[in-house]
Amino acid sequence: MSVAGRSVPAVAYDEELAERIRDLLLGEPELGEQKMFGGLAFLLDGNMAVCASREGGILVRIDPADREHLLATTAAFPTVMGGRTMKGFLRVDADDLRADEQLAAWVGRGRTYARALPAKRRRPANGGFLAM
Repeated sequence: MSVAGRSVPAVAYDEELAERIRDLLLGEPELGEQKMFGGLAFLLDGNMAVCASREGGILVRIDPADREHLLATTAAFPTVMGGRTMKGFLRVDADDLRADEQLAAWVGRGRTYARALPAKRRRPANGGFLAM
């Protein structure tokens, strides 16, 4: 499999990385987890903040206005899905998340942007919709 010109093994998401993300978000109100994009996404008020990616590393939600700055000043790279560049998401390799401070900075960015978005409506078990 190739991601942004990189050869990446097709594996399930890194469960240890997901646990580190979970620990950083522990205690957040309206925290949810959902399998998305072949990985495990962490949602705040229904908005994805960060995802332990099946390609390794993370997919992080960012303010699109910060995208170019983050691409120029960090190890992040563009997110491409279905041949389309996703302006509000960046990818960060696992090698660039080894230190707890590195991961915490990216999770913090995702948390901040997800919290700035309007809460999404949740679907209860009966299939209807409830406002959050």
